[in-house]
Amino acid sequence: MRSHYCGQLNDAHLGQTVTLCGWVHRRRDHGGVIFIDLRDREGIVQIVFDPDRPEAFGIAETARSEYVLAVEGVVRSRPDGTINTTLPTGTVEVLAKRLEILNKAETPPFPVESETEVNEETRLRYRYIDLRRPLMQQRMRMRRDIVRILRNFLDHHGFYEIETPFLTKATPEGARDYLVPSRTHPNSFFALPQSPQLYKQLLMVAGMDRYYQVVRCFRDEDLRADRQPEFTQLDIETSFMDEEQITLLLEGMIRELFRDVLGFEMPDPFPRMTYREAMARFGSDKPDLRIPLELVDIGDLMQSVEFKVFAGPAQDPKGRVAALRLPGGVDLSRKEIDDLTQFVGIYGAKGLAYIKVNDRHSGMSGLQSPILKFLPESVVCDILDRTEAATGDVIFFGADKASVVNEALGALRVKLGQDRGLVEPGWRPLWVTDFPMFEWDEKAGRWSALHHPFTAPKCSLEELEADPGRALSRAYDMVLNGMEIGGGSVRIHRMEMQNTVFRLLGIGAEEANEKFGFLLQALRYGAPPHGGLAFGLDRLVMLMTGASSIREVMAFPKTQSAWCPMIDAPAVVTDAQLRELGIRLRKPPEAPATPT
Repeated sequence: MRSHYCGQLNDAHLGQTVTLCGWVHRRRDHGGVIFIDLRDREGIVQIVFDPDRPEAFGIAETARSEYVLAVEGVVRSRPDGTINTTLPTGTVEVLAKRLEILNKAETPPFPVESETEVNEETRLRYRYIDLRRPLMQQRMRMRRDIVRILRNFLDHHGFYEIETPFLTKATPEGARDYLVPSRTHPNSFFALPQSPQLYKQLLMVAGMDRYYQVVRCFRDEDLRADRQPEFTQLDIETSFMDEEQITLLLEGMIRELFRDVLGFEMPDPFPRMTYREAMARFGSDKPDLRIPLELVDIGDLMQSVEFKVFAGPAQDPKGRVAALRLPGGVDLSRKEIDDLTQFVGIYGAKGLAYIKVNDRHSGMSGLQSPILKFLPESVVCDILDRTEAATGDVIFFGADKASVVNEALGALRVKLGQDRGLVEPGWRPLWVTDFPMFEWDEKAGRWSALHHPFTAPKCSLEELEADPGRALSRAYDMVLNGMEIGGGSVRIHRMEMQNTVFRLLGIGAEEANEKFGFLLQALRYGAPPHGGLAFGLDRLVMLMTGASSIREVMAFPKTQSAWCPMIDAPAVVTDAQLRELGIRLRKPPEAPATPT
């Protein structure tokens, strides 16, 4: 039906007769000549209709926005002074000889030809219209390119692309499972996979050696701003490689991706940082290294002061007192500091103490702060020295449980960096390593896995049992500009270690056999050392396209409430369908009648 895409025409096609198909992006009538900008997925080209061809001209007069057209014409150069440098096709146009309206269109619910702000629910309700917009087409095209480059890299390095089941078994992986009732096995349920974790480990036991999959995953999570109930991972697993070899290989893949798609050269190798250092310096295990602000520990300076707000956490083994210096922050108003205090309150901080350094060389008289009266001058001087404060700076303080201080000051660091224009341009990748194997769950009164229960520890089985809280894992996360884009680990490949980890997590032998018996059995039959990583493909594409949300780079996302406005899902099903599955719904109690 067509010979060329609209957006691919250029000077090399001059004089050629072409047939194009697409949508009316914009129509203009200029003194007897009609111009239509025709759009397809590759771009836009200008079509010219003149009265010398009355049949085509007459049809063009009736064309409206988003009509679907087929145009035959000759490619020619645009006249002098009419070249459009903003379009790849801006040096040429097509003089139409024949025009056919393939389909008419009602007025769209929002304009496709402009970047007018549109309510997100409206965009998702009419997603097929939203996806016509050039920006969305560009993002989908880049997503395609990203996936192709990643696949080519892994294929070149000997990986097999293998599909794993969507109908599987519920396993504890940190979020709720989506359950699927089985008609053929009454009262039993499949679960949609949160990840292919156990299947890819079984593939290693099966000798597949190197596996990958671009796979859909499902998590029934509580509502969060940028999470989706279904999302896409690039899932990778390999045998007979340690963490050093795995991370070097996969950072090479990301380096090639950014070079090919964005023309950006990533560092070689990527920098590495332990979890402990990341939390100490940035309050986060996914620090944005583009922001030149760091947390500084001052707990040792506060242990003997009478100010209990600082002394209490300083003396608590689980507490932390830290400072965050903002260069040039002395111009912050009291209202702005109050707003920042409210901001850190979101993360559990009870307040936000500060010291303004109006004049570093004037001693205490050059400082401004409500807390100065509680601190000895020698301690204040030590704080200024340790934070390297200078005239014009402001120092913020966090004092509480270490987790609260890290979250609050870590978030404050990012906010100040963004608000004050301190974020450096470019891409700053990082491997974060040496995560704790476990974290203590106060509510449950037991250990929980920081990553997942199949991650191998760095220590021996005996050392792990003796002191689980000190054990480090063989896990590694790839962080880019403050976002985790991939997480992985070397896995446990010996049954004795896996049973020990289950036991430390409070998973007894009977429960372990019920939920993971197939894995434990597989480990008996010569499981090789193996490890892998999963990249969040949606998040990676979001970063590379400069989009503000993963919903902007998914063809058909859900809303923040896990609802699809376009097809109105989830939806109720018929009683007959429920009976066939042996399911009876518990209806909410009816409200009592209002007395009259």
